[in-house]
Amino acid sequence: MATVVLGSAPLRARSGASMRVKDIASLVGVRPTPLIGYGLVIGLNRTGDKRQTLFTNVSLANTLERFGVVVTPEMMKVENIAAVMVSSELPPFARPGVRLDILVSSIGDARSLQGGTLVPTPLRGMDGQVVALAQGPLTLGGFGAGNAANGVQVNHLTAGRVPGGGLVQVQPRTTVPDGEQVMLALNTPDFSTASRLAAAVDGALGVGTAKALDPATVSIAVPAHFRGNIPELMARIEPLPVESDMPARVVINERTGTVVIGAQVTLGAAAVAHGSLAVRISTRFDVSQPNASWGPSRADTVVVPNQNVDVSERDARLIALDEGVTLDAVVRALNSLGVTPRDIIAIVQALKAAGSLRAEIVII
Repeated sequence: MATVVLGSAPLRARSGASMRVKDIASLVGVRPTPLIGYGLVIGLNRTGDKRQTLFTNVSLANTLERFGVVVTPEMMKVENIAAVMVSSELPPFARPGVRLDILVSSIGDARSLQGGTLVPTPLRGMDGQVVALAQGPLTLGGFGAGNAANGVQVNHLTAGRVPGGGLVQVQPRTTVPDGEQVMLALNTPDFSTASRLAAAVDGALGVGTAKALDPATVSIAVPAHFRGNIPELMARIEPLPVESDMPARVVINERTGTVVIGAQVTLGAAAVAHGSLAVRISTRFDVSQPNASWGPSRADTVVVPNQNVDVSERDARLIALDEGVTLDAVVRALNSLGVTPRDIIAIVQALKAAGSLRAEIVII
């Protein structure tokens, strides 16, 4: 039995970290555009799509037809190509010729895209217009060897990237807001952060320049000497330091056993006992061989299961924490007990149910 005693902590809420305006907010009306396309990866070593993925052969037949090679999909049996979806993000104000990073993901039954090359693929915006072209060799960040029956694989092999593989063809229709007022949108809405952002802008440009309209929006009155020159105004505002405030959260991913505890998390008075009883049942099969002198008619060779049950429990340990329980003290206490991430997940959920954990639990 592992026991933790957590004392009451009348703590003052800790302030958030100081960050630049450009890291927590952006200009309203200026946003990136998602791009998507459909293409083929070639040059695979017999790890591409099989005949069950019919659209791959159809796509290859259509591509060859453009080069004067007319074949039907039924005539082809190619394992060195794979159909993929290609995606990227077009930053605002990108000009033709700007390079983009490309994400390539298999949509068929290809086993691996290792060593493949993406053929030129048009990338379209949400309006269907071709905005960029993507091509180039893939980098996967892993490798695979062998076959399905006997092989080795490191990391994920059916998705990869082409760094700088996209080339912008059309300038996006993005304009800088102009007028007597601009808006800043917070990446994470929060009343405290919005108020501090407005105060920081007031301190740099003059009292009454900025106003927090809601937790996600700050309105800025453009000073007279910045009108018609919004880029210069943003260059003045973006480096300003702002103390960002985040809600107290504990994020749990039970699939991977990951627990992330935010810096604002505090605990009230609580006593926690987490059981560490382990029961292991193992079965070993023994062969009972009869004496040869008995003859085959008198006894048979049989397999006898031999089961062992082992029960173990760690000694109880008690850890007392002084007043002012902080995140660091809680983590050190749990680590000293040798608890696993699974144990921490159970303890955190129990503390929340008891009302001692002053934080929101987010399950992902």
